[in-house]
Order: sequence, then structure tokens, then C-alpha cells
Amino acid sequence: MTEPVDRRAELLAIKLRALASGWGPVGGGARTRSFPGGSCLIDPAHERCWVLLDDDEAARRMGAALAVALRSEAQELHLVVDEPEAAGILARRAPMFTLGVSVWRSDQRDLEPVEPAPRPTELPLPPAAEAHRATLVDAGLMPVVDNGVLIGELNGLEVARVEFDDDGEARLRPGVGRFDREASTMMFADLPTAEALARTVELVSRYRADEIDRHPLKQFVAERWLRSALIADPSLVGASHLRPVTSTSPRRNLNEEAVATAVGSSPEGSELVVVSSVGVYLDLVPTAADDRLTHGPDARLLIALPDRDVVPIITDLADLLVQPAEIVAVPDRWRVLHPDAS
Repeated sequence: MTEPVDRRAELLAIKLRALASGWGPVGGGARTRSFPGGSCLIDPAHERCWVLLDDDEAARRMGAALAVALRSEAQELHLVVDEPEAAGILARRAPMFTLGVSVWRSDQRDLEPVEPAPRPTELPLPPAAEAHRATLVDAGLMPVVDNGVLIGELNGLEVARVEFDDDGEARLRPGVGRFDREASTMMFADLPTAEALARTVELVSRYRADEIDRHPLKQFVAERWLRSALIADPSLVGASHLRPVTSTSPRRNLNEEAVATAVGSSPEGSELVVVSSVGVYLDLVPTAADDRLTHGPDARLLIALPDRDVVPIITDLADLLVQPAEIVAVPDRWRVLHPDAS
């Protein structure tokens, strides 16, 4: 059963060595090793680390590649990425690190440097969607504009969003995720929107609570729960106020690793970009640095993590940034401290 996967990994390793050898000398002690979604070549003689990224997660692999380069004591990291959008994102992030990072696309046996992608611009919220903000607030939800879409969060979990019908009318639809919204639309078809939303909020609030040991509704998007707690009490990270913004690596589903970003200011008036994460997410630091570039290039960057998740590899990656970042450890019981974060 593992032969096709092993064969693919072997072919990627051969391809990477050929590309690296075509670019410059490769030392006799160079060795290939496995890497998620690609292959890695470590060349101690030249203090280089090569990583070939060959899957649809390439844009989210820089942190893992930096970690390998750091542990192998490389002075250069060369990323080979053929997917154009991912390559451009990684090229934009490359100059943010003191380790020499180069991003290439392959043309048969040759490597071509990649131009950085421009900073993304957040889509504006349509006025018709803005009209539903008060309904979300009345239901006890935090209104969040995520790349031009208005959603309502309960402790960081989306339980409603404004969608546009084919006729262009903005409608507030309760539910956790697209399929739940579709089911809720059918179940509550005869109810006023506010009442349907209230029923959804009441149901989700039973499980999106700290006293529940384990439930999917508690486990989903924990980083957004942490962000909502920080917005409710910005003093946890030394801020005076915070508001949510869209990350440059937006979450695509409820299960994947991601970050949650906010901007604001300190009591002294300095501009802040605060990026929250829960667990050990290797792409946290590159994403956080990119979010700062997008939302406040000159801002202080704070990376907020629960106490237990402040681990050496994250602090080591943060230390590689050209512009410093501050790791802020939030008490592990942040859910209990701020259960009303929505």
C-alpha cells in the first residue's frame, strides 16, 4: 500500500538533487530526507538546505522548511515551488528572515527566481451586509468581517454569516459551516431570522464552553476563540483595544491549522498586530510576519499563545525575523478567564 507514496518521494528526491546540482556544487555529504508534501536536501559542506514543495499546501510549508534549515545549521534555504500563487507568497515572505531564503521555480533542469506576490488587499464589506451587524450583536455574537464577508462568532466559532442570494439580496444564515447553514435554512424556514439565530446560538453555546470535556464544537478553531478572548480583554497581551482582521493565510475549513489575527494599539499608542495560535503550528511565524506586512508594516508584532504552546521551535523561528516579534504567553485557562469573549 505504501509503494506509490514511497516511489513518489524517491522521484521528488531525485528531482531536487538534480535541480540543486544544476544550480551549483553539492557536497559529497549531502543527504536527502523526507519532507511533508515534497523533499529536502541538506548540504552541510555548503551550509545549504534545499526543499522541494510539491503539494497544494506549499504556501503553508515555509515554517517547516525554516525549522529543518535551523536544525541543520544551514545559512541558506532554497525553496523550489512550481505552483505560481504559492511561490509568489513564499517569495514575499522570504526577505522577512535573517536566514538567506531564496524561492525558485523549476524549468526542467533550470531554476528561475520567483517575483514576490503583492500584499493582499482585504475586500470591503458590502453595505447590504453591514445592515445585519446589529442582529448579530443582539444575539450575543461578535461581528467579524473576514475578507469582505460578515460573520457572527460565538467564542471564535462562526455560527452565522451573511450570504447573497442570486437576486443580490443579503440574508443572514445561521449555522456552523456551509452544510449546517443549509440544514438550518430548511429547519427554521418558517421562523424569523432573529429567532432562528437565537436557537442556533443556544445550541452551540452548550458545547462551546470550557466545562465541556470534549466536543467538536469546542475543539474547532481554537485560535479564533483565543483571539475573541484577547479582544474581550486586550490587557492579556498589553493592548488597549483590538479588532479582528483577515489573515494572509485564511482558514479554509474547520479542521486545518491556522492563525487568527487582530490589530489595535497599546496604552502608549503604539500600533499592534496580534496573531493568535493554539497548538504547535510551524507556519505561525511566517504567517504572522506576513500579516504584519499586510496590516501594519511598522507595527509591533505580538504572537499570542497559551502557556503550554510556547515551545523552543516557535521562539527560535521568531528569533530569525528581521523585524522582531514578541511571544506573549496567555494563561492556559484563558477560556475560563473570559468565557464571555463573544
